[in-house]
Amino acid sequence: MDDPVLDCLIVGGGPAGLTAAIYLARFHLDILVVDAGKSRASWIPCTRNHAGYPDGISGKELLERMRAQAQKYGAKIETDRITKLERDEESGLFTVTWGSGCEQARTVLLATGVTNRRPPIDEDLHWDALERGLIRYCPICDGYEVTDKKVGVIGSDSHGVAEALFIRSYTPDVTLIAPDKSLELKPEDGAKLKEAGIDCVDGPAQAVAITGNCIVVDTAEGHYTFDSIYPALGSDTHTQLGEMVGAKLAPDGCFLCDDHQRTSVPGLYAAGDVVHGLDQISHAMGEGGVAATTIRNDLCAKEPRWREPTEVFEEAAEGS
Repeated sequence: MDDPVLDCLIVGGGPAGLTAAIYLARFHLDILVVDAGKSRASWIPCTRNHAGYPDGISGKELLERMRAQAQKYGAKIETDRITKLERDEESGLFTVTWGSGCEQARTVLLATGVTNRRPPIDEDLHWDALERGLIRYCPICDGYEVTDKKVGVIGSDSHGVAEALFIRSYTPDVTLIAPDKSLELKPEDGAKLKEAGIDCVDGPAQAVAITGNCIVVDTAEGHYTFDSIYPALGSDTHTQLGEMVGAKLAPDGCFLCDDHQRTSVPGLYAAGDVVHGLDQISHAMGEGGVAATTIRNDLCAKEPRWREPTEVFEEAAEGS
């Protein structure tokens, strides 16, 4: 007997993937989530702008709750890293391979996210600083927490300038530090920084120590002490699996999707930070819900999923 084919295999157990898993499981579909355990959400010590948690919630706890919710409705979750994705052109089925397993699926949802580029910093120091809010990666998420604090932004070019200017609306004390050499700014960027009163410091920059509730950054111009630093070094988008089956990318390196999270490959969907948009938990969850509903509707358009009568229902009908 042939092995059963999954309705959907979800790659990634962050907010997008787990939201989709909850929806798909409640649609009575046969699904599996394979998660490498690297979700950026797990880095968050406490998110305070996620609706419904007025006192905040840690990223790890939020993911644990979402996993439990998906499993409550029948979703299966495995911890591993997918290494290969293939698609049979004739049947349209996907074959997904990871270290300890291999499955076939009618559809695949890629919720593989991105990875922030870190500044030069000792590994243990990085995680300690992140846990204590001394290193932060998302001013949209937690800019409120640095209100009127002393903040350093490690970045260059227009991306670093834009992040420094964004944070300037929370605090008057912002310093832009070049990550690896002297700052090379466009005249218009330099004018914006000067107008905003943002100091500029040449690199290379390296976070070297935690002192009390502050973090110390070594630069070409000496040591600077900040309440928090924001690395504005960009991120790497995890599109490799989709590219294995020919999924097209947008100019920014994210998956090119339609309004319903369909990629250019039939049966392949994407949601969350791996798709162009606002890199926020709420946004990822919304895309996960859209993707799951699209997957359900696309599957049912090919083959209606009529619910079979249960034995209890039949007995009740006979006795009525």
